[in-house]
Amino acid sequence: MKRIPCMEAVVAVLESEGVDTVFGIPGAAVLPLYAALRTSSIRHITVRHEEGGTHAADGWARVTGNVGVSIGTSGPAGTNMITGLYTALADSIPMICVTGQAATDKLHQEAFQAVDIVEIAKPVTKWAVQLKEPAQAPWVFREAFRIARSGRPGPVLIDLPIDVQRGTCLYDPALDAPLPVEVPTPRRSLVRAALDLLQQARRPIILAGGGVVIGEAAEELRQVAERLRVPVQVTLMGKGAFPEDHALFAGMAGVQTHTRWGNAAFLESDLVLAVGARFGDRHTGDLEVYRKGRTFIHVDIEPTQLGKVFEPDLGIVSHARPFLKAMAEAAQEESAPPRAREKWSRRVATLRESLPRRDDFDDVPIKPPRVFREINDFFGRDTTFVTAIGLYQIWSGQFQKTYLPRRYLVCGQAGPLGWEVPAAMGVKVAHPERQVVAVVGDYSFEFLMEEVAVAAQYRIPFVIVMINNEYLGLIRQAEIPYGMNFAVELGGVDHVKVMEAFGCPGRRVEAPGDIRDALAWASKEAEKERLPVLVEVMVEREANAAMGSALDAIKEFEPLPALELAVDWSD
Repeated sequence: MKRIPCMEAVVAVLESEGVDTVFGIPGAAVLPLYAALRTSSIRHITVRHEEGGTHAADGWARVTGNVGVSIGTSGPAGTNMITGLYTALADSIPMICVTGQAATDKLHQEAFQAVDIVEIAKPVTKWAVQLKEPAQAPWVFREAFRIARSGRPGPVLIDLPIDVQRGTCLYDPALDAPLPVEVPTPRRSLVRAALDLLQQARRPIILAGGGVVIGEAAEELRQVAERLRVPVQVTLMGKGAFPEDHALFAGMAGVQTHTRWGNAAFLESDLVLAVGARFGDRHTGDLEVYRKGRTFIHVDIEPTQLGKVFEPDLGIVSHARPFLKAMAEAAQEESAPPRAREKWSRRVATLRESLPRRDDFDDVPIKPPRVFREINDFFGRDTTFVTAIGLYQIWSGQFQKTYLPRRYLVCGQAGPLGWEVPAAMGVKVAHPERQVVAVVGDYSFEFLMEEVAVAAQYRIPFVIVMINNEYLGLIRQAEIPYGMNFAVELGGVDHVKVMEAFGCPGRRVEAPGDIRDALAWASKEAEKERLPVLVEVMVEREANAAMGSALDAIKEFEPLPALELAVDWSD
């Protein structure tokens, strides 16, 4: 066994774990690791802010399914990473953040930029650890990858004191390999129980959460749905798990990101088979309304997720893919679905046709739904969209169409402003052949707009579509019931000139008829110049997004059409 610098062993581990790109900012306390990276096959992209580095690694991880890596030095570099760690933990994204640290014999002396980042990071990671001995280096990193991938995926932080980084260890990469990751599979009896409950139901739906996307189980989901003729809904994190133009697509239920007909279908359902969904509060709303009259089967890879929000009628611990594969196989042995199931499928189709939202407005100022209509019409099915938090996320969830897994990326739970630009950069680095579009708000863009300079420097092209209402729109809408108006107006920033200052093109649109031409221009310009390109769409200043109780979300202050509410569900 050869003795080598322990950071060279770490880099060998990264390479063997499938990491081809890392995002970070070098600093004095992490230079031994950077020295080892110089002779590796790994591409390093130097970001402008450590939080931006974590979001870029997050975007890279979401589209590859592999573990993203972000690197920073000591002190504020680590604290700047906390938001990215929290975002990854909340959305089940595998990621490793590496921080440099002061020498171990100086940690108790308040040394320069010495902070106990391990204790700070523990609440927002699956594992936070400080390397104590050089000989541990390759094995700590191996375990970090295993933990990040296993069970419900999530982030890990590894803190590297400078004196430990300078050490050596015995290591032969030819003799080492990634640690195995356990994949929980369901017991046959539980699959049978779930299938029996589903077959007994007259108006069942399958609720596909982010676990279906993360678990690469979209094909198995489609097989189950088509064989049993069960409509499929998705959560916000599950968008892309099921094609939205499929005859069995049943929309999205929720109090913010939802379809009117999706809420209506959910309220009429009598059984919910939830796979890889965590029943977030923006999805469920009032639990009494959400649960009333429905049987729930909850399938999740994380045992403690079962019963966390409410007790299911049947709980199953399993990875999404083996569960759905077992269901598909069991369904093959079943006779044809009950005739009532076809009535239910037709009913969902009727709701879809009867309860659409308008998106064909020609008004000036532009109404936000029109922007998403143009986005849906212009960009192809394989386009990868990235969006964050605010009214534009709600409109995106309500109006944007998604057809393939890992093509709609959203920071759903933590919701950090500024996430989109660095995340889009990570996506494009991972899949340079794909069209990547970041849908942003004006305020969110300004949080980490310096990362545009990184994309320009490294020639990473993508389109930025900004929904600009010159307001903290979501806060303004939330203030209305309280009679307050603290949401500051956000004038004073010329975003097109900001892009030009970074060396990137930008265009402002103020009429709905000009949106498509601007999108076409931006798409061509981005690929031609190999740069991020901005389309800033000025929308109605005080436009609101539909949200509230499930019933309100169906009505949205419009008369409910006659839908033949009395339906005979008998065979």
